[in-house]
Amino acid sequence: MLGNALIGLREGLEASLVVSILVAFLVRTNRRSELPRVWLGVAIAVLVSVGVTLSLTLTQQALTFEAQEALGGSLSIIAVGFVTWMIFWMRRNARTLSSNLRGKLDDAIRIGPIAVVVMSALAVGREGLETAIFFFAAAQAAGETTRPLIGFLLGIATSVTLAYLLYRGAVKINLGKFFTVTGFFLIFVAAGILAYGIHDLQEAGILPGLTTLAFDVSAAIPPDSWYGTLLKGVLNFSPRTTVLEAVVWVGYVAVVLTLFLRPQRRTVATAPAATPTTSGTV
Repeated sequence: MLGNALIGLREGLEASLVVSILVAFLVRTNRRSELPRVWLGVAIAVLVSVGVTLSLTLTQQALTFEAQEALGGSLSIIAVGFVTWMIFWMRRNARTLSSNLRGKLDDAIRIGPIAVVVMSALAVGREGLETAIFFFAAAQAAGETTRPLIGFLLGIATSVTLAYLLYRGAVKINLGKFFTVTGFFLIFVAAGILAYGIHDLQEAGILPGLTTLAFDVSAAIPPDSWYGTLLKGVLNFSPRTTVLEAVVWVGYVAVVLTLFLRPQRRTVATAPAATPTTSGTV
């Protein structure tokens, strides 16, 4: 539940901020007539994201065990690729996100109504598709049907509430630090999902080493214990971990965390000191 709540909070807040930036721009420039088109684009993006999640679930249920493991493992790896790219993209572009979105929306308004709908759908849809695939992979790794969904929905609800409060000016959050902290923890969640994906591919017979264990601590950390469940839900920790899973987990964390914690270069010296995405307002 906790791992999926983090996914919902992080991804949901990004999508919610995109929406609030677009809405605030139209309100402040007295172009409220464009709001229905923006909301239509947002609705399309949400429906597509939900449809992708349902399609993946139904597709997996219709497959054989080996095919299910192959699909689940492949999607887990793809999801980790998406979320890793997202973490670094947001870290690099958080300061200019608001101005870029306003510029794109302004251009879309000049082109026409359809362009506004498409621009809004694409802006929110990118976040939605990433969230759909990553949530599907995380839910499969958790091995449950209700708790991952509950955690994810709680994260989404919290993110929408925070975005609304930021929009209204009721709260102020340093979003740069927020995305840095959540990105740090999300790296470990992604590492667990990546290791789980490797295990799925081993069970499908695509990768070797299913019976070659790096360690087996199931006696000390029973999978059905509260702490075993907590480790499984947050970090996708498996008491019986293969050598390949362990190598992949350690390698991913070592490389990605090192790059993430590396000081970021300032490429634009004249950038504003505070923007809507870092000062907590839109």
